[in-house]
Amino acid sequence: MPPPMGRHRLAAAALCLALTVGGCATVPVSSSAPSPADPWERWNRRVFVFNEAVDEAVLKPVAETYRDVVPKLVRTGVDNVLGNFGDFWSTANHFMQGKGQDGLEMGMRVLTNTVFGLGGLLDPATEIGLTRRSEDFGQTLGKWGLPQGPYFVLPLLGPSTVRDTAGLLVDRQASPATLPSTATDRYAVTALQLLSVRTNLLSAVTLVDQVALDKYSFIRDGYLSRRRDALYDGAPPMEAFDYEADSPPPPVPKPAASAPR
Repeated sequence: MPPPMGRHRLAAAALCLALTVGGCATVPVSSSAPSPADPWERWNRRVFVFNEAVDEAVLKPVAETYRDVVPKLVRTGVDNVLGNFGDFWSTANHFMQGKGQDGLEMGMRVLTNTVFGLGGLLDPATEIGLTRRSEDFGQTLGKWGLPQGPYFVLPLLGPSTVRDTAGLLVDRQASPATLPSTATDRYAVTALQLLSVRTNLLSAVTLVDQVALDKYSFIRDGYLSRRRDALYDGAPPMEAFDYEADSPPPPVPKPAASAPR
């Protein structure tokens, strides 16, 4: 994810490239009825094709090289440090959502890993039962009542919604990429974040490639389901289903009349 100031210019360039790729390639369209949550499906599929091309040409090979060359101990340390920054922002989001107990526990996790984990390089908090409960500003906006809006595929960044995209702008301000004083260093930290995430997804993406008949729909439905589950802390309410006009609800049977005496 590019840093805040450069991300918009890069996204604009990516949009132009996505249009070019979409104009030259055949964009598959799902044969099933369009999803109400994805009214921009044709556009999203074009961006998805572009993202897949970039991933196959650049991100995946670099991630595989990073996995094969860098020792696992070093990669784990990088993940821990980046995760500790994320835990700090999760703590703030827990409090903004009014979840004081979770906020205190996440704050203790950050403090434990920062002090006893060599600045987050190690993860003793997990060993003592302070598990990670990640929250972001998109979830906070949802807790505040903002609708999620349509599904939206971001160039280079992947699945999102209108609400999550707005939250991402705030999340970026709490990213470790904002700490360096020079643009070069900020880009380097951003590249490391992206590389770490992509490396951890190598096996998952391979599995999706093997099992998904329509990879776009598979990823979209999985993302929306996971975000709904996260918004309600793993206990989303039951969805209400409306009966179709040509399929009225079955009549309620009347009690049988008693036989005359």
